[in-house]
Amino acid sequence: MKPDQGSFPFTDDHGTIWLAFTDWGNRRLPRTMICAHGLTRQGRDFDALARVIGRDIRCIETDVVGRGRSNWLNNKDGYNFETYLRHADALLDYRGLSEVEWLGTSMGGIIGMLLASREGSPIKRLIINDVGPFIPKEALERIGSYVADPPIFQNLNEAGNYLRETLADFGDLSDADWSEMTQHSVIREPDGTYRMHYDPAIGSAFEGPIEDVDLWAVYDMIQCPTLVLRGANSDLLPREVAEEMTERGPKADLIEFEGCGHAPALMDEAQIGAVHEWLMQFEPVEEDEDGGEELSATEEDGTSRDAS
Repeated sequence: MKPDQGSFPFTDDHGTIWLAFTDWGNRRLPRTMICAHGLTRQGRDFDALARVIGRDIRCIETDVVGRGRSNWLNNKDGYNFETYLRHADALLDYRGLSEVEWLGTSMGGIIGMLLASREGSPIKRLIINDVGPFIPKEALERIGSYVADPPIFQNLNEAGNYLRETLADFGDLSDADWSEMTQHSVIREPDGTYRMHYDPAIGSAFEGPIEDVDLWAVYDMIQCPTLVLRGANSDLLPREVAEEMTERGPKADLIEFEGCGHAPALMDEAQIGAVHEWLMQFEPVEEDEDGGEELSATEEDGTSRDAS
């Protein structure tokens, strides 16, 4: 399975930028999932997952503005969630999607929560990877320490070693996983050196005092089926927060992965399998001969209502 890479223009008061995405799977599949990455990452982080899940659910990996193949903003103050939400809406409109499933890691999970909390949200199922409605400032300070001033690498080996150290909490990845991640995480400069494939200005949000983030009011408005993934050693999603997410708002399911922190890379077979299994419990709703909606198997026994 080979992905299609695309981009589309987005115009607002600050001009026009191009926003990139990678589209996996067959467009005729009845379900589509948007995969949104973390703060300094890019959409190709989800390639291993998309190769598997893309057989059943069309997967679209988005490069959030300022990352990967998407343009950088001229107005650096625009790196905020208000901007990211407008761009997410534009992506759905561009691909003609009125209903989607959303898988978001860290920052991408926050975008997903904000979208899913809306009345009439297009998100019908939500997977949140290692982030929650409460984020301790200590974890944010740790992330902010390496975002704004990324190093220059003389070669890909240097870049790969940096990523293995900085992203060690992703888990025990194979050499092939690290190699693939490195290729998509850096870009070559004209002088032959390499830099991280994001605008360093995204780190401006970490300037000045950093406080805890509290989004419980947003989370409590989410109504769609929700799955929370947590790295057992995560400092960004404390266990008590993850457990509370199962008891309020959408009363999420919770899966915890051993051997990793923030955030599970979703590259190994077990992690991908857990996500795939959760998604496949939901079946598309088909129309009966009279034009009405037939109930899926889970709806008939009363255990769950399918929202697609």
